[in-house]
Order: sequence, then structure tokens, then C-alpha cells
Amino acid sequence: MFVDRHDAGVRLAERLTGLVTEENVVVLGLPRGGVPVAFEVAQALGAPLDVIVVRKLGVPFQPELGFGAVGECGVRVINPEVVRMADVTPAEMAAVEKRERAEVLRRARRFRGDRPPVDLAGRTVIVVDDGIATGGTARAACQVARARGAARVILAVPVGTPDTIASLRQDADEVICLETPATFWAIGVWYADFTQTTDEQVVKLLRRATAPTAEGAVGGKAGVVTSDQLERIDEVMVNVGPVRLPGQLVVPEEAAGVVVFVHGSGSSRHSPRNRYVASVLNQAGLATLLFDLLTVEEEYDRGNVFDIELLAGRLSQVTNWLADQPQAAGLPVGYFGASTGAAAALWAAAEPGSQVAAIVSRGGRPDLAGPRLSAVRAATLLIVGSRDEPVLDLNQTAQQRLRCENHLEIIPDATHLFEEPGALEIVADLARDWFTDHLRTRES
Repeated sequence: MFVDRHDAGVRLAERLTGLVTEENVVVLGLPRGGVPVAFEVAQALGAPLDVIVVRKLGVPFQPELGFGAVGECGVRVINPEVVRMADVTPAEMAAVEKRERAEVLRRARRFRGDRPPVDLAGRTVIVVDDGIATGGTARAACQVARARGAARVILAVPVGTPDTIASLRQDADEVICLETPATFWAIGVWYADFTQTTDEQVVKLLRRATAPTAEGAVGGKAGVVTSDQLERIDEVMVNVGPVRLPGQLVVPEEAAGVVVFVHGSGSSRHSPRNRYVASVLNQAGLATLLFDLLTVEEEYDRGNVFDIELLAGRLSQVTNWLADQPQAAGLPVGYFGASTGAAAALWAAAEPGSQVAAIVSRGGRPDLAGPRLSAVRAATLLIVGSRDEPVLDLNQTAQQRLRCENHLEIIPDATHLFEEPGALEIVADLARDWFTDHLRTRES
């Protein structure tokens, strides 16, 4: 369902942007895995980011059963029913609480340093985690946030079990969950990359949130772009002949170029992989346009998906439309194509008078651009997984026909969709660097 925590955070932020309109909002990430998700939410809402460090108070002889929770600022939440049912003595409660309070302080100091926790009194608090299985920690976090004075508590997660999500509505004023699969297994199953978040990553994200321009360059190429630096995020409709194609245009302030995403077979502007790559490009100061090449009705005819001339013609018209938009006018243009979309990108770039400066193909089919390949003038990067052998062979053959600046990058152990842990992140980094280098060069 999700590429990684960054992708989950971007998608969760999209849901929350239209639902949370209050100005007095603070986003709290549950460390460690919830913080990368919360970071994207905080950026999208323009809200401060902090961690909420809580510890469950477990019954001594059955630690997984919580009789309460403790958090910072001396907050203590007790469930009298569990205490009575488990017959926990005051001495046992005190011993557990002492141990867990020490752990709260240690973790808070590790993550936040000398900074005090954000004041929650009278505010709308959004508690974010990367997923919910049993819900014990999330429940404790909601209770602690309320005990610290939150006026409204929203629990927001990308994925969770249906029963647990339903039960958590007793502890939060509102629960937002993007996906509730009936068969759950574990949180990590629903992420292509569920690499453990480190303490150091949590610390870095909190610092970026409080001083976003102090972190310097992203990949040594461009500064981090925060949500309040985005000039506009527009849902657009492009008239292309008899049809109207929907898309999303994102333009950071002082953008160095704009990248048009050309989707492949069976994909659309909602593709989580392309949306992830687009968000990485936005952070590097590049504008992006994700749009649908075909209408819903046209997609039913699979022949349209492989009609490269049709797709390339629409891409050229969309590119012309983009040049007339005030927020993107004059920006150098790049194409990011996947599967058959890569062929359409190369075909369109080979048209006489094309001003496209750079192309990146992700698992693309450049061979379908056929005789047009030798006419392409845009610097072209072909990215293929080493285990995507048929497509790799087609890319190697197509590369020999290119006369422009080009490079073939093979991602070790990656398959066609780059679903392996870290593979899509490598693709995004390569695309960012290629576009940043070549679009800035064209601009200068």
C-alpha cells in the first residue's frame, strides 16, 4: 500500500489538509517510526512538529496488559478497572511507574535535547504513527495528549486493523486511517520499505522541522523546501482535443524547472511511486505536474495504453499548456516516464522544436519509441532493475540508438516496480540529481 514512511506521510497529509482547518494545530509523532510520517503531515499543514513520548504501565506479571500510561510533564493516566481486575498493589504500581518515568525522560532528552516540549494547552493535537496493530501505544498517546491540555485530539495513521481503529475512537475525538485491510498480519507488510527508523533520524527530522533551512542541501544539490515555501499546489484540468485530462501541479518558490510525469500502462496521477518521486523533486526545488494521459473510459481499451503516438501527442499538448501557466512559464522542462510513458516521453522529445531538456525513464520501454530515438536531444537517464531482465535488454538495445547525452543506471536486485527496500529511494535520488543538473544547466 505504501512505498515507505515518506510516501505514507505525504498521502496522510493529503487527507488531513482538507479536514483540519484550525490554525492552532500541533503534530505529534510517536517515536520512532511515526516521526517520519508526522514530519510530512506537519509540513503540509504548516504546523509545529514534536514527539509524544509515552510509556505504557504494564501489569507486573503480564506486561503487555496496560493498567495506565505516563508521559512528559508528570502526566499519569490510570485505568482503575484494569488495576482492580489484575489486583495490582500500590507498591507494584509505584515501582512500574518509577521505571517507566525514567525511560520517558531518557527518550525525550535523546530526541529533543534541551528544547522543551510543545505546549498542548487549548490546541488541536494530531497524533501520528506509521500504523496500528494492537493500539496500546496510540491509545496512551491520545490519553496523555488530552491530559496535557489538548482541546481536540485527532489520531492519524496510514494503516491499521479495523477493530482496533474502531476502538480508538473512544480515546480520540477523530481517527483518520487511510487503509484498514481485513487481513492485517503486521504493519510492515503494508510498506515496500519498512526499514527501522533510528534515533538519529528522529533527531534530524525534529531539527529540520524547527529550523528547516539550517540543514543545508538535499543530496548536495538544493535546499529543503517546506510546505510554506510552496507557491501553489493546483488541481488542474487540461483540454486536449476532445478530452479533459486532470492533473496536479506543484510549484515551489523560485523553482529551477518543471518535471512532467508521464505514466505508464495501468497507472495514473495517483501512482504512489510517482507521487513519491514527485515529492522528492519538490523538496529539491523542482516543480512537478502529474496528470492522466487517458480518460477512465479510454483506459478500458488496452490498445490506447500502447498507442505511443497518441500518448506522445497528448504529452506535447500538455507541455504547451504548461508553458502558458503563469507559475510555470519560462521554466525548463523535463519528462519523467514509467513503462510505456517513457516511450511517449522520448517520442514527444524527438518532435522538431521540442524544448525538453532532460528525461528520466523508470523501468521504461524506450524501445517502443522506435525510430524516434535517434532524434531525441534531451539528456536521457534510463533506470532499470537488474532483475527486470527483459526490460533491461530492451533498454540496452534502445540506448545504442540514442544520439543524445545518455546513461543507463542498473539498480542491483531490483525488479520492474522497484518494490524492494530502498530501491525506489535510489530511483528518486537519481532522478532528482539528473533533473537538478540538467534543468539548472538549461536555465543558466
